[in-house]
Amino acid sequence: MNFLKRITFPVLAGILFVSVFVACEEELTTIGDGLIGGELFTTDAKDYPVFAYNKKVKAVQANKLSVYQLGVFNDHVFGKTEAQITSQIQLSKVDPTFGLFSKEVEDESGTDDKVTTIEENEEVEKVTLFIPYLIRSSTQRDRDNDGVDDLFDSEPDNAENDSDGDGVSNIQEKANGTDPLVKNVEGDTSPKNSFAKKYQLDSIYGNSDIVEGKSPFDLKVKRLTFFLRDLDPNANFEESQMYFSHQEFAPDFVSSVLYDGAVTISSLETLIKKEDDPETTDVDESLEVASRIAPGISVELDKALFQEILNKEGTSDILNQDNFKHFFRGIHLSISDDILILLDLVRARITMDYTYRKIDTSDGDKEIEAKGSYVFNLLSRGATGTVGNAINTLVNEEYPITVKDELETTEDVSRIYLKGGAGTYAEIKLFDAGNGREILDQIKSNKWIINEANLVFNIDQDALGSEAIEPGRLYLYNSETNEPIFGRFEGVDDKSEYGSFLNYDGRIVKSSDGKGTKYKIRITEYINDLIADSDKENVTLRLTLTSDIRVPVVFTALLEEGEVKLPVMSGINPLGTVLFGSKEISGKEGEKLKLEIFYTTAN
Repeated sequence: MNFLKRITFPVLAGILFVSVFVACEEELTTIGDGLIGGELFTTDAKDYPVFAYNKKVKAVQANKLSVYQLGVFNDHVFGKTEAQITSQIQLSKVDPTFGLFSKEVEDESGTDDKVTTIEENEEVEKVTLFIPYLIRSSTQRDRDNDGVDDLFDSEPDNAENDSDGDGVSNIQEKANGTDPLVKNVEGDTSPKNSFAKKYQLDSIYGNSDIVEGKSPFDLKVKRLTFFLRDLDPNANFEESQMYFSHQEFAPDFVSSVLYDGAVTISSLETLIKKEDDPETTDVDESLEVASRIAPGISVELDKALFQEILNKEGTSDILNQDNFKHFFRGIHLSISDDILILLDLVRARITMDYTYRKIDTSDGDKEIEAKGSYVFNLLSRGATGTVGNAINTLVNEEYPITVKDELETTEDVSRIYLKGGAGTYAEIKLFDAGNGREILDQIKSNKWIINEANLVFNIDQDALGSEAIEPGRLYLYNSETNEPIFGRFEGVDDKSEYGSFLNYDGRIVKSSDGKGTKYKIRITEYINDLIADSDKENVTLRLTLTSDIRVPVVFTALLEEGEVKLPVMSGINPLGTVLFGSKEISGKEGEKLKLEIFYTTAN
């Protein structure tokens, strides 16, 4: 998921009755005339009023998410948000056997006549928590497909360039299986593709030294003492339990520290090499790659708790998932530094490496030490969705007075404040503050053909500040049905969310300095439907951010005065922006929110 991407604008060509091209900066005027069925016609444009109202969110549903936020995000406009993660831990296999034999077999080893059954005396050697970072998809990070992600490519649109300057092009190094970012050393006999690939990481924000791996951040992992229910007792245990982002678990519901230390971000994958076979003297297998681990958070947890689990072999505590969740209720993660990371907990795991005793029958029935491992999951994906529970706690500091004033008013506003997570959204009313149909009925009586209708949201860069990370797209939907305004079957140009629903648009428009100037949302079909059906209600629309416009799913959010449905993709978005609202600001009269309609009339 990418919140800030390079945006391209494909040409949209189509013919209705006439093709109209108008620069956004020009005044709206009569721009053409012609013939339809022998009659003279004119094309024209008109601006209509739009009313915008800010709404503050108290909390959003914070479990069963696709990604989770962890760390601290400092926003110039909205202040600081601290994000913590509380997650259950799951057995990858219920009623596990550690070592070769079950606890029952071990207990009877002194009474049977088998030399191989002994007390295995399992001991934890190492416990590793691994949570991979989000990585941009290959279509987004390597445009020329030369094996070098664009961020590290000296010429990202030229596969024949030589990023490491060793005289061999990137595309040729990809074919050779050598590292295109490290100069080749003469006489190097390393096997093909035995280097660690460097990835373009996604959705990491904050202190540039930490983001770039120059400085570490401090991570705390603690044992959870709070029992997370999977099912809601208030719904007769027939519905999933909802947890909200304002529920805090630390310090009251955590106990022993499993990890408290530094983590340094790296974009390099970790290579696990093969063990060298002493019998193949002419081959060094230790140079070959056995497996690759994507870049991510990887820390060693305290072994004591996991030795308890190891000692539970054969007991009811690890017989099934429900029993295990009562015994080991989960972990709590927090970061205190100025860094925010978005993480997919489904791909996270805890690996417990341990040793045990066994009999080596090939060496005179000698008792030796052997190694084993067992994997715990945080969350997993099942046929009906996410299995397991994790909650994102989002703690916002109090908003500055300039933001609070615009959030607390019941009138339409001069500035629209949009913030993801447990932030803010806007309500949009077209034509008048009462959602009336008078203007729509007038348009219908005029027999206008609506060629295009756009909501234009200009960005207030003075309010945002120079360091702002601007959201790439806005999301508009019906407050009554929770359905998006765009057509669900609109064509998709590519596999990214920025290549989807291009007719709807909603993407940020940037100036030459890279700063956003506006967002434009096309609502032509929506307006035409309202005009065609006089009984159709002109309902209030809701405006939010989105992390991926292809996902229109909504979930429950809490306001001070009740509940509302907000997009899931807004809830997992940490960013914010400031737009000019429906009230004019002195000196900024041309920036206010407007609905522009381009139409054709017959004379």
